[in-house]
Amino acid sequence: MRISKDFLKVTMKFIDIGANLTDSMFQGVYGGSQKHQADLDIVLKRSWDMGMQKIIVTVGNLSDVEEAVRVIEKDGKKQIFFLDKIGKNFNFPDRLAMTVGCHPTRCSEFLSDPDKYFADLRSAIEKYKAKVVAVGEIGLDYDRLHFCEKDCQKKFFEKQLDFAEIFELPLFLHCRNSHEDFIEIIEKNSEKIKWGGVVHSFDGNIDEAERLIDLGFFIGLNGCSLKTEDNLQVVSLLPSDKIMIETDAPWCGIRPSHAGAKFVKTKFPTVKRKEKWTADQLIDGRCEPSQILQVLEVIAGVKGEDEDKLADIFYNNTMNVFFPENR
Repeated sequence: MRISKDFLKVTMKFIDIGANLTDSMFQGVYGGSQKHQADLDIVLKRSWDMGMQKIIVTVGNLSDVEEAVRVIEKDGKKQIFFLDKIGKNFNFPDRLAMTVGCHPTRCSEFLSDPDKYFADLRSAIEKYKAKVVAVGEIGLDYDRLHFCEKDCQKKFFEKQLDFAEIFELPLFLHCRNSHEDFIEIIEKNSEKIKWGGVVHSFDGNIDEAERLIDLGFFIGLNGCSLKTEDNLQVVSLLPSDKIMIETDAPWCGIRPSHAGAKFVKTKFPTVKRKEKWTADQLIDGRCEPSQILQVLEVIAGVKGEDEDKLADIFYNNTMNVFFPENR
């Protein structure tokens, strides 16, 4: 077991394909109540220190867009400040990028004026195209139909696939208990999808995973993909060259009760009560991008393969889809 009070300095490179950095938890707000100071800068520094190269900020609706841009631009200014201090003033790629799309549970936001909502999403991609690396988070979620009913989800999932063709972007996809309808929509619109993408937070069976891979998609794994022994069995069968890793922070951490927890080697200093926050500890129950290392450890443990080798594969998989040199 590796325990670090000052957090790990690792040589592996990571890209977190999905982190909800606009979530109020990173401003110290939980359930509308301020529990501790805003600490997103500290959270991000932890991730950079342990090998994170890039994070894709997940956008789930129009109201998320401007906040995601602020987060990205603030981090970019910090990079410039640091490089200026050490005498290196040169161009560099942002460490943070973003998706733009409407999450299936929020698709009812289209209903009051579908054309305007679609046009506003399109305008957001056009305005911030240099920062947008995927259309998303879009898809279907039949576990939470109390937020948005099936027909609405299906209609506006399909409509948003137009963005993949218009902007020549890959997809950041959500599929929860909706595999058959999801596949049907993807197949129907296959000509629009030329840049592939990833189905994130995957927790389906191996047949579903293989069908998605056959359609040209990668499988995104996080703590929610590693909860049960059945999940781990699926992970053991997935080809490594079709996997990407993520945290879905502040959600989807690996809990002690999860089947994957037995493979976790790195334990971070953690405080249980949010009000007891300190800068050098994580908060129990709030996942951070730095914990992507634990996701890697579980996958490596399940597959019985070398962590460094897998880290390289997953990093290259992600770069090739979301950060190709010619885009």
